[in-house]
Amino acid sequence: MTTALITGANRGLGRHFATELLARGATVYAAAREPATIDLPGVRPLALDITDPDAVKAAAALAADVDLLINNAGVSTGSTLLGDLAGVRAEMDVNFWGTLSMVRAFAPVLAANGGGAVVNVASALSWFAAPGAGAYAVSKAANWNMSNALRLELAGQGTRVTSVHLGLADTDMAAGLDGPKTDPAVVVRRTLDAVAAGDLEVVVDDWSAMVKASLAEDPRAFYARFLPA
Repeated sequence: MTTALITGANRGLGRHFATELLARGATVYAAAREPATIDLPGVRPLALDITDPDAVKAAAALAADVDLLINNAGVSTGSTLLGDLAGVRAEMDVNFWGTLSMVRAFAPVLAANGGGAVVNVASALSWFAAPGAGAYAVSKAANWNMSNALRLELAGQGTRVTSVHLGLADTDMAAGLDGPKTDPAVVVRRTLDAVAAGDLEVVVDDWSAMVKASLAEDPRAFYARFLPA
């Protein structure tokens, strides 16, 4: 039976991950900065700020039976690289450093439990930048290549690493944004099915697939939509 820990599990994709995993018979640690905001019956609430090294260490000691780590917690401040530097640092602290801290702390736990798997929720913005989302794009690009590097470093202990990429999901984080939004339950099901199949990467929607394919082309064609004529 799977025992999973999900960061940012009090809402959005994290809550959907917890719901789906419970339906699949898993034991679920639902982690959030404020565990009182976790209202899903059947989970084990866990207080966790992934930017706090002591909290991360304590979580790894408490949840010593985990064999699936889902790094879902993330932040989007709307910061640009030439704007509020504190916002840029906040996004890197959560989306890159916090996620890496979780993997470093839980790698021995996963090894002790047979290898298991790590899921890192990235973004289509791992592969491009858009106006007003410079900090987020950079942090998610780092998150994506972190998954690639960790996949190699953890292979020896039998731990699989899956990176998840999507455009907009219909969650609170995307509430003020225009564009097609994927049902978060669909994102979660596709991700968990991909992990079960041993896939290295989940490209959730057509938009993300288009962005990834564009990396092989001249970037002028893709960025023409953002740059002055």
